[in-house]
Amino acid sequence: MTRTPVGSSVELDEAYRHTATDACRPKDLLADEVAQRRETWYDVDDVVRAANVTDPEDRDALLALVDGMRDSTRLPGWTYEEPESLDDIRVSVSPAQAVAHDKDRYHDQVHAAWLGRVVGCNLGKPVEDGDYWTVERIRDYLKLTDSYPLTDYVVALDPQPEGFAFRECWPETTRGNIDGSARDDDIDYTILGLHLLETHGRGLRPEHVGTAWTELFPLRQIFTAERAAYLNLVNGLRVPQVARFRNPYREWIGAQIRADVFGYVNPGDPAAAAALAYQDAALSHTANGVYGEMWAAALVASAFTASDAAEAVDASLTVVPPRSRLHEALSHVVRLRSENLTWDAALAEIHVAYGQYSWIHTINNAAAVTAALLWCEGDYTSAVGKVVMSGWDTDSNGATVGSVAGILTGTAGLPKRLIEPLHDRTRSALFGFDNSVISDLAARTVRFAQTG
Repeated sequence: MTRTPVGSSVELDEAYRHTATDACRPKDLLADEVAQRRETWYDVDDVVRAANVTDPEDRDALLALVDGMRDSTRLPGWTYEEPESLDDIRVSVSPAQAVAHDKDRYHDQVHAAWLGRVVGCNLGKPVEDGDYWTVERIRDYLKLTDSYPLTDYVVALDPQPEGFAFRECWPETTRGNIDGSARDDDIDYTILGLHLLETHGRGLRPEHVGTAWTELFPLRQIFTAERAAYLNLVNGLRVPQVARFRNPYREWIGAQIRADVFGYVNPGDPAAAAALAYQDAALSHTANGVYGEMWAAALVASAFTASDAAEAVDASLTVVPPRSRLHEALSHVVRLRSENLTWDAALAEIHVAYGQYSWIHTINNAAAVTAALLWCEGDYTSAVGKVVMSGWDTDSNGATVGSVAGILTGTAGLPKRLIEPLHDRTRSALFGFDNSVISDLAARTVRFAQTG
């Protein structure tokens, strides 16, 4: 696996350490762009040296350094091929053929996908901070609360023991405290994706997505690449520069969490799902960030006709450029499964191989999603529990796994203890979509797939 070039030995000063990853803060942009460039084998040592003698609060100076990295040079040793246009991506892949889905099961599968996604998201919300909630900390807490392995919503203790600080949403997302789904961007984007399809149909374009964001989303309710793209939109930039300008988060997980609805409406057709997902992803992401959404959409689409998760995973890989880092990581997980490792052993290998990425990156999180599905033995609860116990972006991964496992099992495979507290509704930050009814979202999805 490719890591930071050996020659990149110059480190940013402590003043640039941060956890916010906020596109509104030049200090964050600089540190995160340095990381992004180094992950993709660019020499930015001179920029780092300049930053270390620059006032970290000098906005104009820092933004000039960020912009200057566009001219950085790629070092020898880069072996990946990561096309960016849809035409170039299509040339590089050989997608699985569409498979006719069972129309009699379709409505139930879509309903299970929506429910499964909402449950999985809520399951991971209290521990959504991969830098703090490591695999080891999650395991220790679950054992402390006699709930390891995770098969239900996370237990909250009163008082909460020292060393285990939940996210602020914990009063709405822990066992016994759930009264409808909590608001989360992982659900907002799925609702918005459905709205976009109902509004623009299968002719959806990145520009349509951008208009909807600026009309319906409050800026502070979207994050990383999406916030960077939003700022670029309101400043008048156009596609494709919206995704590229001052956006060090362009290969992070933001697009991947927006994928599922494009799979819901293309049952059994991973190529069509991926092509539609590209139109959404291209607004804010590039390369592996785009592949992540295409892959997740294909994974969801394939689940409608797959006999098991492994078959869906195999089909989803066919839409990912074969010489990309994402394909390498996903193939690595598939290989680990074929070697009959335990899930714990495979997870440890995944963290060693991809732990250098941000906990909100596409590549490591897609690997965790794949592992949870391949080791879940067809059980919904095992799938979402395993992916939350994998750390990193726990709510986003819980949501994606929840969609796929829900489709594979149908509503009959979703435990009542997880479904009933939702009361068939979900909160949303989207203007006009708060308190959406989950069963209505499912019915609208089916209606679009049949007529759109």
